[in-house]
Amino acid sequence: MPHSISRFASLATGAAELELALKSSLSKLLDSESDYYKYWIDWFVSLEGNEYFCAVDEEYVTDRFNLTNLNTEVLHYQKALELITDNLSNKPMTNELREQVEKSAMHLYGLVHARYIMTARGLSKMYEKYKHGEFGLCPRYHCSQHPLIPVGLSDVAFKEKVKLYCPRCEDIYCPKSRKHARLDGAYFGTGLPHMIFLNYSANRPAPSEQRYVPRIFGFKIHEVAELHRWQDEQREEQKKRLGITSSAQLPA
Repeated sequence: MPHSISRFASLATGAAELELALKSSLSKLLDSESDYYKYWIDWFVSLEGNEYFCAVDEEYVTDRFNLTNLNTEVLHYQKALELITDNLSNKPMTNELREQVEKSAMHLYGLVHARYIMTARGLSKMYEKYKHGEFGLCPRYHCSQHPLIPVGLSDVAFKEKVKLYCPRCEDIYCPKSRKHARLDGAYFGTGLPHMIFLNYSANRPAPSEQRYVPRIFGFKIHEVAELHRWQDEQREEQKKRLGITSSAQLPA
């Protein structure tokens, strides 16, 4: 029991970073009469900073099989699920409890999202966002602004923030926006880019063969380094032949 309590406590602490985004977005939503969302999921994915997420189908969220073991990962799991599926009762809650449920709902959605985007339907949605460059463009010059794909470095929540993968240079980058940079990488999983191109292999971009070649006075640096190593080797061999122990004794 103490282990379970400490685990929930650490999850709640890690999810605290979502609180600022939640409060900020709620205030913006309430200040604008024109911004009205009938469903919680539509509201969540519309929040500034949540552009990397796609909308998870309601049928997927309401299928308990897809939520296996998530009850052990999320504080106030049942209420959070009810909030996501727009079934939260109108029973009064303290402000503290409501805030905890709202944070838990956002965390739960992220975990469900990681599973959903590995399905055919989820991959299709993320692939469309990738094609339209909604995740950003590769900053590497030789990649010619190729679209990026979000990826996590860990499937465990609160371990690593989301990164962006470029299929051309096959490297990862940090998001430019702070709001995107604070998203948990576990909400996108470690396999999304690779699963996308397993399913859309015909559209996988060719790896970038262009590389920047550093030069000094027109010479490639590695060639200069090889020349220096060869000179050092020749010097050592000459010292051995002449029985010289110091380079200062070498003939000019």
